[in-house]
Amino acid sequence: MVPLVDSTLLRFLTCGSVDDGKSTLIGRLLYDTRAVLDDQMTALEADSARVGTQGSELDFALLVDGLAAEREQGITIDVAYRFFATERRKFIVADTPGHEQYTRNMVTGASTADAAVILVDARKGVLVQTRRHSFLCALLGIRKVALAVNKMDLLGWDKARFEAIAADFAAFAESIGLTSVTPIALSGLTGEGVVAPSPLAGQTLLDWLETVEIDALADGGAFRMPVQWVNRPDSEFRGYAGLIAAGTVRPGDRVRVLPSGRESRVARIVAMPDDLTEARARQAVTLTLTDEIDVSRGDVIASAEDPPAVADQFEATVVWMDEDALSPGRSYLLKTGARTATAQVTTIKHRVNVNTLEKLAATRLELNDIAVCNLSLDRGIAFEPYEVNRDLGGFILIDRITNRTVGAGMIRFALRRADNIHWQAIDVDRDARAAMKGQKGRVVWLTGLSGAGKSTIANLVDRRLHAMGRHTYLLDGDNVRHGLSRDLGFTEEDRVENIRRVAEVARLMADAGLIVITAFISPFRAERRMAREMMAEGEFIEVFVDAPLALAEARDVKGLYAKARAGTLKNFTGIDSPYEAPEQAEIVIDTTTVSAVEAAERIVAGILKT
Repeated sequence: MVPLVDSTLLRFLTCGSVDDGKSTLIGRLLYDTRAVLDDQMTALEADSARVGTQGSELDFALLVDGLAAEREQGITIDVAYRFFATERRKFIVADTPGHEQYTRNMVTGASTADAAVILVDARKGVLVQTRRHSFLCALLGIRKVALAVNKMDLLGWDKARFEAIAADFAAFAESIGLTSVTPIALSGLTGEGVVAPSPLAGQTLLDWLETVEIDALADGGAFRMPVQWVNRPDSEFRGYAGLIAAGTVRPGDRVRVLPSGRESRVARIVAMPDDLTEARARQAVTLTLTDEIDVSRGDVIASAEDPPAVADQFEATVVWMDEDALSPGRSYLLKTGARTATAQVTTIKHRVNVNTLEKLAATRLELNDIAVCNLSLDRGIAFEPYEVNRDLGGFILIDRITNRTVGAGMIRFALRRADNIHWQAIDVDRDARAAMKGQKGRVVWLTGLSGAGKSTIANLVDRRLHAMGRHTYLLDGDNVRHGLSRDLGFTEEDRVENIRRVAEVARLMADAGLIVITAFISPFRAERRMAREMMAEGEFIEVFVDAPLALAEARDVKGLYAKARAGTLKNFTGIDSPYEAPEQAEIVIDTTTVSAVEAAERIVAGILKT
């Protein structure tokens, strides 16, 4: 077994287009270095015994077939990680798929990599997917790249062909900021150029892997540590655990906790078996502070002399990784480190054509799209630009309904308005305004198909409450389209923006102490949840006006369903655009058994009860 010496660990990924030979290359590296085949990096000796110290070409073929089959089986859910070591270095390699639809897997592997091996089939040259993966490497901060021109044995080690591919890639690499590219001619099948020298001489891939210098931005700079765990507040020991993202920390150092801005000093750096006098980047430690200040999971403990910024609006590069498109205005969860916030893409500034690097206009992002966007969060977070600190500058986007990871992003900078716009303290609050009206502010949100009866029922509710002396306002879908949302159409993106605007207006009216009644199709659960979360606890009442499609279509006094059926009205809910029924509405009105008047009385009773 190869000894695991105290040498620098190199994390790298293999990427490139489909069938360029990634599994064969990794198999050759593992086989020729007597490597360990364990994705979890455990049971090393048992695995090395299985590989053996001397194998046959049949053993190698079986190994490669196994790697390829394993990667194909797990391709849609994760990245295959391999561990191996030589006497000079230890390695973790991320084996990422080449298929375009699994670009998200490549992003996952690249997010923690120090270097990349980009494969090119010598017969095919640089392809679109080669450029895509190279662009993503540059985007994710990988600067050290080996261009592995594979299958050179099939071309008789044609030097002119190798040099032409290297020149073609070099021109593209320079345009995207990859300035350290080492072309290597090799054959993953025969092993020439991988571990053994190739007929074209030059550096082997293993030589490059063992000697490439790792960019260590995190080792320098000021101290930063995202807090991943806080011990119980009722215990005698009050410690804050995390992985140091940058810099160095020592007992006695003055630190600032962000985003709160409170300051203290480091009392101890707790470790086993003894406390440390110093800790550096990439070490997992527990800190105690000299003062009892509020520190929570997701906070960042940083150097007080040079803390990171805090902001809630950013320009970021987003890689979209989900089958369902990203729509500006839709609410997602943004997770950076251990901090989670609610986020919206407010603007897609441009989409990038990774083949030509052309900037293209876009109103939505589809699977594998890469775009520069503006983001708005519901709270400030401590951050640094991604190129300065991956831990504080990288994030993922999570669908709030399905909990799927749907996107990844890199913060570039805070928007200036994030610093220039602040909440203004107001002496007359929502409780005072509601008390003057003798009621509590409410938002009663009627949702359902077109023709379900929402507007009719909402109007009856408004009249009934008004007759009772309640202060109300009715926001109706068609009426809002004449003013507040007159600039919007009926695409999914426009519908999301329409509901965002209505929710903001309804929130302001509820803050003024009004009972706000809304009647909108609002077909998407995500936007209804966004509206709910804008309101205080208990102030949002969702009413599902449930009508079967056939009944709604029969009531079609505007003739909209007929137009949609004829194909002259696009993106019509229930026909060629989906309606996502509420799952936990406070009130459900079955319009097949309940009249509009009865429905209105039920809703009024529900409002007064709360």
